[in-house]
Amino acid sequence: MRLAVYGKGGIGKSTTSCNISVALARRGKKVLQIGCDPKHDSTFTLTGYLIPTIIDTLAEKDYHYEDVWPEDVIYPGYGGVACVEAGGPPAGAGCGGYVVGETVKLLKELNAFYEYDVILFDVLGDVVCGGFAAPLNYADYCLIVTDNGFDALFAANRIAASVREKARTRSLRLAGLIGNRTSKRDLIDKYISAVPMPVIEVLPLIEDIRISRVKGKTIFEMAETDPSLEPVCQYYLNIADQLLAQPEGIVPQDTPDRDLFTLLSDFYSNVTAEKAPALV
Repeated sequence: MRLAVYGKGGIGKSTTSCNISVALARRGKKVLQIGCDPKHDSTFTLTGYLIPTIIDTLAEKDYHYEDVWPEDVIYPGYGGVACVEAGGPPAGAGCGGYVVGETVKLLKELNAFYEYDVILFDVLGDVVCGGFAAPLNYADYCLIVTDNGFDALFAANRIAASVREKARTRSLRLAGLIGNRTSKRDLIDKYISAVPMPVIEVLPLIEDIRISRVKGKTIFEMAETDPSLEPVCQYYLNIADQLLAQPEGIVPQDTPDRDLFTLLSDFYSNVTAEKAPALV
């Protein structure tokens, strides 16, 4: 199974990805997580440090693929999750999609791409351009991480549009939304009433999830010394179980940005009106 996880920057996508990877490993799967952000920090909570990137390793070898070994680019992470960081070009100086393509090419050369039960691509999703949409070319499912806010759902709709376009020629499907760091889901519900799609899980606003990133640990690792976090781990195990059941998934319907903007704006306007004091 190959998963592509997208979401607006700062939404907690990489933290979510790492915890899902560990949850899948806990279910007995051999997991590889590929970070597809030039910041190369996707796997930080799995390894505790910033691992060297594939693109930098290739540059050091003058792009002689035959001189690269698996241990040069694949690093062990917590819970047995294997970690790869694709890396990327300097800002404004190249295409992220090219880097993803080179990453997959190298992993195939190393006979590593097909050695895992699950490959999870963690992808920058603020603007799903042709380059950062590249992981969708290799994925069976897309997961979208969002919160209960306007900006994240607006980005989610753009990601859903990319899934729809890729699904025209591939078996790609949208597995659904994962709500993250939210105490309520009313705006999420408003969105999926207009753009029907599954909601796989809604993670509550738990401070330990947020600070786990700073500590460089997954919530599973933190739970080893703090058993009170075991119920939090269960959220990610629930996500893993749903994915391993191989859901049918959907091809998202077309919802123009303008229509979505109106829908979400009207929601906020109505909420504001309801909270306003009555005039006498």
